[in-house]
Amino acid sequence: MADLTPTLGITVDCTYARELAEFWCDALGYVRAPPPAGWADWESFLRDHDVPQEEWDDGAAIRPASGDGPSISFLKVPEGKTVKNRVHLDVKVSGGRDVEQLLRETRIREAEARLVARGARRQGEHWVNGRLDHLVMQDPEGNEFCIV
Repeated sequence: MADLTPTLGITVDCTYARELAEFWCDALGYVRAPPPAGWADWESFLRDHDVPQEEWDDGAAIRPASGDGPSISFLKVPEGKTVKNRVHLDVKVSGGRDVEQLLRETRIREAEARLVARGARRQGEHWVNGRLDHLVMQDPEGNEFCIV
């Protein structure tokens, strides 16, 4: 058996996998993950693996455009979200706490406006010593994330 080094993959349970994947592609600059090697498209892969056509929209996967970094999968589940996430994603846009406050806040607010236009909602703002630190947001299905 060949050695296989584990890699990180993140899975988000959801109701509308493709729509949520599109939101997160925009939020993170990710792209839709290509089909596995040997298949020209996802439909061929799903057909060859006997996945019923009515289940083809039950999942979606995205990855960094560069190919480096964790992939994120979205999986349709029957139950809705009921409690706060124990793990969340940070959309890092500010450049860090050492960035001049006005620039940092501008970057955070611009990302907020872009993601709200895509269906996100602001849940809260966190300020430290009179400076905006981060925003707590919800994606279109209510999953919490932060814009930092």
